[in-house]
Amino acid sequence: MSKIEIIGLGAGNLDQLPFGMYKKLIQASGPVLTRTIEHPVITELQTEEVKFVSFDHLYEEEETFSIVYERIVTELIHQAKKDNETILYAVPGHPMLAEKTTQLLLAQTEVEVSILGGQSYLDDLFTAMKIDPIDGFQFVDGTDLHRDQLNLKNHLFICQVYDAFIASEVKLTLLEDLPADFEVYIVEAAGSINEQIVKVTLEELDQKMWTSNLISVYVPPVPDELLLHTFNHFRQVMKTLRGPNGCPWDKKQTHESLRYHTIEEVYELIDAIDAEDDDNIMEELGDLLMHVLLHSQIGEDNGYFSIEDVILSITNKMIHRHPHVFSNQNVQDANEVEKNWEELKKEEKGHQRALLLDGIPNHLPSLSTAYKIQKTAAKVGFEWEDVGGVWDKLYEEIEEVKEAVREKNLDEVEDEIGDVLFVMANLARYYNVHPEIALNRANNKFKYRFGYIEDKLLENNRTFENTSLEQMDDYWNEAKKVKKEEENK
Repeated sequence: MSKIEIIGLGAGNLDQLPFGMYKKLIQASGPVLTRTIEHPVITELQTEEVKFVSFDHLYEEEETFSIVYERIVTELIHQAKKDNETILYAVPGHPMLAEKTTQLLLAQTEVEVSILGGQSYLDDLFTAMKIDPIDGFQFVDGTDLHRDQLNLKNHLFICQVYDAFIASEVKLTLLEDLPADFEVYIVEAAGSINEQIVKVTLEELDQKMWTSNLISVYVPPVPDELLLHTFNHFRQVMKTLRGPNGCPWDKKQTHESLRYHTIEEVYELIDAIDAEDDDNIMEELGDLLMHVLLHSQIGEDNGYFSIEDVILSITNKMIHRHPHVFSNQNVQDANEVEKNWEELKKEEKGHQRALLLDGIPNHLPSLSTAYKIQKTAAKVGFEWEDVGGVWDKLYEEIEEVKEAVREKNLDEVEDEIGDVLFVMANLARYYNVHPEIALNRANNKFKYRFGYIEDKLLENNRTFENTSLEQMDDYWNEAKKVKKEEENK
């Protein structure tokens, strides 16, 4: 019967090996296969003439650990089936703790696998660092470390930090959240006579590292003041502001009272984007995120929804509307993506909307509403064959404005100017320009140039009343020139 028995060698020397494991190894009829020969127990057992065959050579032959582990398992299965008997496979520590080859062996069905146990080095790590795991701890693999998996408020042990290269990857991951002078610990052979504990700064981690397969890195719980950049901490801040001892203003807010504040934040973000001011973009995005968290906290306080519900909703939506990314659908270009998006959107909404234009938000600015209306209508083919028709319509509407002005019919003037703006929104759409953003840029441009005129008048001790339109126009043109020179720097 083909079978693989997996033995854990423990974290230290032979004294830590359970007696049953020791007997199993010294009584082995043939060589014991081992993931790596670099282990104190193996060194001592070799003096008692126990033979080992390691897979260390695979680490030199392959570029990634995952491929090494797959090859080890393939060779183990091949050996077990070839001999049609039980083979022993030894791994450091406990077979069920941070041992990928064990997981791969348990997942296959070609040969039987049994776990004979061994001593985990977690207890020795806790003892070495003098911590109680009930405070909360996390144990992760240094060869496959991801920032989003880490809980830095707990005791963090990073195992399998074999060498300086892996230590460098660990360092770079941790530096995304922690300062370079944050102190961590290199722990080798915990609990054995060869135990070493070296305290280093995060910046020094890979520089002070040495090669050993018994090394783990311990990261102490990170204080709150170093985690102010994390989402969970920000959420807690918003929860505190709405809590019993929070801010009176925040506590009295409702979805309704925040509506126009939220709109203002969006426009402030657009201003920052138009100014190409990265620092301000970052700040305004933060303000907008604050509103998302505040609305979500209001929802949670009222028992209707939480930020998790908000995130789940948008995550499900993004996955559903991107089958070409998360499923097996193929698309040719962005236009097809947009077409599919609309179809999937209809599928999500079902029969909630009787009319196509019902889904346009009521509180959009009028120019944005005009743009959205025409964009929506165009998707079902209700649009001009080409942009020439839009230009013709614009000239026609302008003439109708002039006619209404000549007739001194104010209602008609208002109506016809509205038609001109509506056509202008459609014209902007044909040229892939959002009219609201375009008008916002024009407004800012005017504000800058008019402000320049005011500054110049102030410099020359003049007022608008004693300055000619011609002089103001000269300042206006001067402002244009100055702005252009600034942009070209």
